[in-house]
Amino acid sequence: MGSKIQEGSQTWETLFTFIAMLQALFSWRTLLSVIAIGIVTGSIIYSNYLGRKLGQEEKGKVELWVEANTVLLQTNDRNALNLANRISTDNADIPIIATDDKDSVLDNRNLDSVKLKRDPLYIQRQLTLFKSLHAPIIWETSKTPYTYNKVYYGESMLQKEIRYYPIIQLCIIALFIIVTITAMNARYRSDQNQVWAGMAKETAHQLGTPVSSLEAWVELLKEGQDNASVLPDLQRDVARLRLVSDRFSKIGSTPKLEETDVLLQVQQMMDYMRKRATGKVKFDLQTHGSGPVEAPLSPPLFDWVIENLLKNALDAMEGKGQITVDVHQQSSTVIIDVSDTGKGITKRNLQNVFKPGFTTKKRGWGLGLSLSKRIIEQYHHGSLYVKWSEPGKGTTFRIVLRPS
Repeated sequence: MGSKIQEGSQTWETLFTFIAMLQALFSWRTLLSVIAIGIVTGSIIYSNYLGRKLGQEEKGKVELWVEANTVLLQTNDRNALNLANRISTDNADIPIIATDDKDSVLDNRNLDSVKLKRDPLYIQRQLTLFKSLHAPIIWETSKTPYTYNKVYYGESMLQKEIRYYPIIQLCIIALFIIVTITAMNARYRSDQNQVWAGMAKETAHQLGTPVSSLEAWVELLKEGQDNASVLPDLQRDVARLRLVSDRFSKIGSTPKLEETDVLLQVQQMMDYMRKRATGKVKFDLQTHGSGPVEAPLSPPLFDWVIENLLKNALDAMEGKGQITVDVHQQSSTVIIDVSDTGKGITKRNLQNVFKPGFTTKKRGWGLGLSLSKRIIEQYHHGSLYVKWSEPGKGTTFRIVLRPS
């Protein structure tokens, strides 16, 4: 007995480890988001610093270009002219537009030559853009009489790259986070499947020994005439234990689905649960007058789902109310609504009802709905969700079974 208890405790410890792994997943998401925000914020600050520094250098280059062109206009010194000409022609990356004092365009450098030829308004749009970026540099062309031109300039390709660098980096980091979270989700789903399968098979293994022992005791009791009255109940309990063991043993392996009458399966589980409920709970099966409603099922696992939903409804009503199961067919899809008049589910808990370990009851492990969802969606390729719930009025769970 002690070893069995120890084995059981190890099973639940494994389950709690799995739940802790899920919690760790959300912690990793938060940590990755914080790191990404930190990296992007730091990049933006540093990129702005580099942009300002580069902008100052480019302004100095434009001022030097203006000075060089002033020298070309005002001096005949060959050496000065050569130096000024070299400075003027070396600027090959900063776009420049020279205008007179009334902003009429006189000259331009480093603009897109193709657009200049094809679009007559291109240079005016660039001039408007340059005005919004920087104040013009005054180019004195004559002192007597005093005349001047204006030089507007834009951003070099390097400065544009620095400005867009944080955006590119943000996209790369976002892609990295998405890939990382996707990989982590895949890993945890794999771990989750292994934990579920291991827990289920371990439970089936532990149930197998006492079931076999009880079956042997039943055979011995059959030999005594005085025990005939208790044998039917004992046999039903043994059959129930065997059914539970069979259900758990199927978790983690692909069950064989067979065409089954859904109405018959639901009716049997309602009859079973009716005997275990108080007389103040009314059970109602709505079939809409239809005959057999068939769908590909694993009967032991499907019964488990219906049983879990009915138990959940009984717990929600606390011994008084009505449970309605509505079974109907739409084309080839079978829909089963399990409704109760219980206390309902709050909006805060709606997103958690199918999570392993979540429960609002003082007793229980919070595994019934999670297992039910897994059975319907993973093994029967259907869906299970909360169709409707309102605190104080009740809840409706919907099962949708689709043809295989």
